[in-house]
Amino acid sequence: MDLVIRDVRVIDGTGGPSYRADVGIEDGRIAAIRHEGAPRPSGARVLDAAGLALSPGFIDMHAHSDLALLRDPDHSAKAAQGVTLEVIGQDGLSYAPVDDPTLAQVRQAITGWNGDGGDIDFDWRTVGGYLDRLDRAFEGQGFDGRGIAVNAAYLVPQGTVRMYAVGWDDRPATDTELALMKRLVAESMEQGAVGMSSGLTYTPGMYANDSELTELCRVVARYDGYYCPHHRSYGAGALQAYEEMVTLTRHAGCALHLAHATMNFGVNKGRAPELLALLDRALDAGADISLDTYPYTPGCTTLVAMLPSWASEGGPDAILDRLRDDPTAEKIRHHMEVIGADGCHGVPIEWDTIEISGVSSPELADHVGRTVADSARERGETPWTTARRLLLDDRLGSTILQHVGHEENVRRIMRHRVHTGGSDGILQGTKPHPRAYGTFPQYLGRYTRDLGVLSLEECVAHLTSRPAARLRLPDRGLIREGYRADLVLFDPATVAAGSTFEAPRTLPVGIPYVLIDGRFVIEDGRRTDVLAGRSVRRTGSARVDTS
Repeated sequence: MDLVIRDVRVIDGTGGPSYRADVGIEDGRIAAIRHEGAPRPSGARVLDAAGLALSPGFIDMHAHSDLALLRDPDHSAKAAQGVTLEVIGQDGLSYAPVDDPTLAQVRQAITGWNGDGGDIDFDWRTVGGYLDRLDRAFEGQGFDGRGIAVNAAYLVPQGTVRMYAVGWDDRPATDTELALMKRLVAESMEQGAVGMSSGLTYTPGMYANDSELTELCRVVARYDGYYCPHHRSYGAGALQAYEEMVTLTRHAGCALHLAHATMNFGVNKGRAPELLALLDRALDAGADISLDTYPYTPGCTTLVAMLPSWASEGGPDAILDRLRDDPTAEKIRHHMEVIGADGCHGVPIEWDTIEISGVSSPELADHVGRTVADSARERGETPWTTARRLLLDDRLGSTILQHVGHEENVRRIMRHRVHTGGSDGILQGTKPHPRAYGTFPQYLGRYTRDLGVLSLEECVAHLTSRPAARLRLPDRGLIREGYRADLVLFDPATVAAGSTFEAPRTLPVGIPYVLIDGRFVIEDGRRTDVLAGRSVRRTGSARVDTS
């Protein structure tokens, strides 16, 4: 054996009782599991793990590390949490498939999520090209490996596909445009995407009607992929938006994974049981549904995402032109503050819940850590005046924390039988959401050990085998002989998120060892120089459509 982990509490990912054993690793896989009393395996290295728990590596079902994986070989934000696989390409907006104009537009549109990408060589245009780039991200740069810090799977982003085929117009796609979108999705699935994402409160993806989305989901279903929508509302009309996605995917015959499945804003306080009842009815009727959540109440997105969709038609340059025009800007303000913009989930915006978490322009840094309302009071102006100026001066690059969640909803949803964990972690900005650095230890420490919302065995299953099953990974997510040695060793008594809203980039405690492919990426609590991460691609052929 290359490595023997001795006398460890094994939490195998099934949700069943833990047990004590020695676990042997060879050639990147789990080669032996010897229970107490059985002959002990020998290895080139023996790690005494008494007092620690061993679990499969954690799978982050909702990550925004699309460029971070290419610019940061360390990537301790995720590696130190025990994350061994991230699912990227989220919320319908990412960097493949693209042509040159689409790439330029998407880079500007999601600067707040990933930076402008000026430090990245965008030498790909297809999903396959992007995944290839992940596999050779740091080739020849002197690290122990040439890939990335953790493994990554990719969702083809429906908003980017629509941008490519239709542009930024708020209208139905033509037959020719729909045929191009279906071809792009099919090619992306053939090249390794595991499913398709949408951001249905983000432009231009939100301009797609249900008929268009259903047609694209039928393509995804032929490849046994899944649809991962950020649906049309998490506020007013949230339940209707969830039901829309359930109905749409049932008609398409496509598996459904609900992204950051929350019930936010005052209109939804205490309404999680209604959502769970809706899902249970669909599951009992045979629907294939899963969901992810992060264990915090505030959300995180970009400030420009709060605008009404009509103000975003035409793309970033058109948005800036509208904001510069006083009469149009006043219409935007009225829609946001009085009517309730679709970008703010149909709820009139409350500026004292909108905290600026990051800016692209350093000269605007004094806004960071303050709500828009606080910044406006300090400047003696209205909140909209402050927000409008910030959008213009930062060229739409500002990120926000939105304090609109409810603790009772968070706890109820995380108990559900199809729940998985996802950080929704945006790594940009001076003061990012602490979920980017703390989601998985927050689950293990606060919600499992301290609050008892889940048992430890249940929690590990939520973070490992359930997401592996959704991703259709045949050899990940469980501690079993023959499975990949993507593993986490943590101390159940001390594991905790170090990140806070005041110090969001603080690494967790109580996770001394993380292995990917049987190699230590975290050892004695420190990041090694190992780059064992690779792209994880969908395999297999499309089903023949006989309908």
